Amino acid sequence: MKAFSKQEMAGSPISFMGLLLLCFWAAFTDAEFMKYKDPKQPLNVRIKDLLSRMTLEEKVGQMVQIDRSVASAEVMKKYFIGSILSGGGSAPSKEASAETWINMVNEYQNGCLSTRLGIPMIYGTDAVHGNSLVYKATIFPHNVGLGATRDPELVKRIGAATALENRATGFTHVFAPSVAVCRDPRWGRCYESYSEDPKIVQAMTEIVSGLQGDIPTKSRKGVPFVAGKNKVAACAKHYVGDGGTKNGVNGDNTEIDRHGLLTIHMPGYYNSIIKGVATIMVSYSSLNGIKMHANNDLITGFLKNTLRFRGYVLSDWQAIDRIPSVFHTNYSHSIQIGIQAGIDMVMVPLNFTEFIDGLTFQVKNKGIPMSRIDDAVKRILRVKFVMGLFENPLADFSLVNQLGSQEHRELAREAVRRSLVLLKNGESADRPLLPLPKKASKILVAGSHADNLGYQCGGWTIEWQGLSGNNLTSGTTILKAIENTIDPNTKVVYKENPDVEYVKSNKFSYAIVVVGEHPYAESLGDNLNLTIPDPGPSTITNVCGAVKCVVIIISGRPVVIQPYISSIDALIAAWLPGSEGQGVADVLFGDYGFTGKLPRTWFKTVDQLPMNVGDPHYDPLFPFGFGLTTKPAKTN
Repeated sequence: MKAFSKQEMAGSPISFMGLLLLCFWAAFTDAEFMKYKDPKQPLNVRIKDLLSRMTLEEKVGQMVQIDRSVASAEVMKKYFIGSILSGGGSAPSKEASAETWINMVNEYQNGCLSTRLGIPMIYGTDAVHGNSLVYKATIFPHNVGLGATRDPELVKRIGAATALENRATGFTHVFAPSVAVCRDPRWGRCYESYSEDPKIVQAMTEIVSGLQGDIPTKSRKGVPFVAGKNKVAACAKHYVGDGGTKNGVNGDNTEIDRHGLLTIHMPGYYNSIIKGVATIMVSYSSLNGIKMHANNDLITGFLKNTLRFRGYVLSDWQAIDRIPSVFHTNYSHSIQIGIQAGIDMVMVPLNFTEFIDGLTFQVKNKGIPMSRIDDAVKRILRVKFVMGLFENPLADFSLVNQLGSQEHRELAREAVRRSLVLLKNGESADRPLLPLPKKASKILVAGSHADNLGYQCGGWTIEWQGLSGNNLTSGTTILKAIENTIDPNTKVVYKENPDVEYVKSNKFSYAIVVVGEHPYAESLGDNLNLTIPDPGPSTITNVCGAVKCVVIIISGRPVVIQPYISSIDALIAAWLPGSEGQGVADVLFGDYGFTGKLPRTWFKTVDQLPMNVGDPHYDPLFPFGFGLTTKPAKTN
């Protein structure tokens, strides 16, 4: 090739102009290429520009969410994966620090950023009561307890704290809130529901604004909104009717007419969408015999077209595999049904290559039209652009001190105080037992749940099913809280399950008995008898038959208590209070008054179930909305 001299260039104005034009064209095309990366461009321009550059392989990758146990930077790069999640208990190491989590998340993210288009992934987790699968995070009360507070503003503050604690570990997407309306406490996820009353569930969707930020006043309805680096994408779940299954069997069938569906199970979604919720997760359950993951009428027809939801629809864990009656049979067909129903991102935590191959096959063989793939990817990209992930894809250490911060623990403690429901207080109103005196010669603390942090936190804490004991994370047990609160001269005796003679012979001033359910999550919590596990009943009987006693029930739902009520002097429903047990002692000893109201009907016997407020056969032990109140003690 001939090299032109300066003289030759100067003598050839056409060639010089051509070179200028060439440079201008190169700069212009470079600017065109960067359009989707320019935050000043309108949202839809960015989406359209990026989508137009994507291959089928890149589009399919965006629709996949995998578990961190099978993720790596190489996997993210090779398969263009759109999202990762931490399944319950899935962690880089035991008691991993915030810095360890961030380094792991950033390693995966760098794999995504090294691809041709550099589309960042979104990292999701089941933060259903705080960043609760992470060591030393603040564990807030489960939703049933928050429903007892009747305070949407409190829940909003909890959402904001939860967002900060998730960002502290690099997580950008939380699978919360559950807007389920639990209509039968035999359901193993009932504690994830704020109430049996859809109006309370609707009010508590204020947590979406806490997690994501307040949506701007002029925002279009249905468009997702996340206000920057201190906020996370929320996920309203499980769409729809998960709390209405027959006998409370998890993932089973909900039989209900259209009016019942729209007035009981749908209202939480209306409010979440108005607040700009970024994602919605579909339920394992069926509605009138149709699997929700295959329900085009309700996902595409109602959610996307009628309610104008513009975020993305996420499947539950391996839920595509569960569309047929036999798990994972005819998988390619299940992929077709699920995607055609309107699912945009699929949680295929482990065998993701099989899903990628199956979805690619369906598109290439016209089983799924490209327009459906484009709709799904547009929605996923919309959330990622709105969140600012393209501008700030990597986490840093600036928020690590937010994890389990004292400010958040104080907020959780306040939530515990407000969630406690006083069901009985002495034999008559003029002779109350509570608040308890801090000064006494000797008091007894008994029960399996008095000194067990894992039990008071419940499921979805460090592990999927929760744990027992005091070594799982940081927090204050109820026993420790009592010891922190009473007069220094009061002797506290702790005995988990004392016999009657022991109680009688020790001349205690009074006793505090803390019993309840063991931790559980999802189907493993389904329970047809709802009795307090042994030795809880005998602890109540032995102690309360011998000394004045207050019984504190730690549970995710009402349990059978009627047989013991006459021997109990004072009874408190404490739900699953989480890591800050000090909130229980704050109210027990009168530093604060009881204010909580039952978010659910407390039944007499399980034979009455399902029984919800307004039912014709309504005959509860304690009705929905019940809750005695006390004033703070003046001197104690």
